Amino acid sequence: MRSEPNPASQSDSRQNSHPLTAFFQQAVRNSYEGRLGLHDPEVTDYVARLLCDFSRSDKLYELRDTFGRPVAELEQMMAAADPVHGSASSFDTERRVRKHIGDYALFVAGMYPESSRQHRRYRASFPDLVHAGKESYYIVSQFNLFEYEKEAALFGRLSDWFERCILGLTLVREELGNRRKMLPPAVQ
Repeated sequence: MRSEPNPASQSDSRQNSHPLTAFFQQAVRNSYEGRLGLHDPEVTDYVARLLCDFSRSDKLYELRDTFGRPVAELEQMMAAADPVHGSASSFDTERRVRKHIGDYALFVAGMYPESSRQHRRYRASFPDLVHAGKESYYIVSQFNLFEYEKEAALFGRLSDWFERCILGLTLVREELGNRRKMLPPAVQ
């Protein structure tokens, strides 16, 4: 399995302004700060960027197997992150894949929790998503030297607050659902 992300998706989306950035920042801020009392602008901005990134399915499934097919199973993602027994070619690759696993687990558990309840053969359970997400963000936080030093504390907080972040995304989803109900029938 190739554990490298797609070359096209390696560009840092934070550098490019996404058309939904302001919308998602407000929705995340309303939920995280307004309803959960989680006042951490760095976490709020990160989660809003995550929603922008994952509004494109190619970002959600940026990990590819050796045949170029998207890796959608959590177990395969975990194997791709392992530099010793898995297919990660370096510790930098491990960090990159672990970050993706944390992002993926947070997004799926918060925005699509019902997907873990569907009894499909390869779907991760909700507890598996939480465990993988917390563990992955924790591992990313341990890369705390050189170019990764500034971000390390953010990933430590994301790991520590993982369940709260999931709840915050569930509240974002609820708010987005309420906004949809306000649209005229032709737009829905």
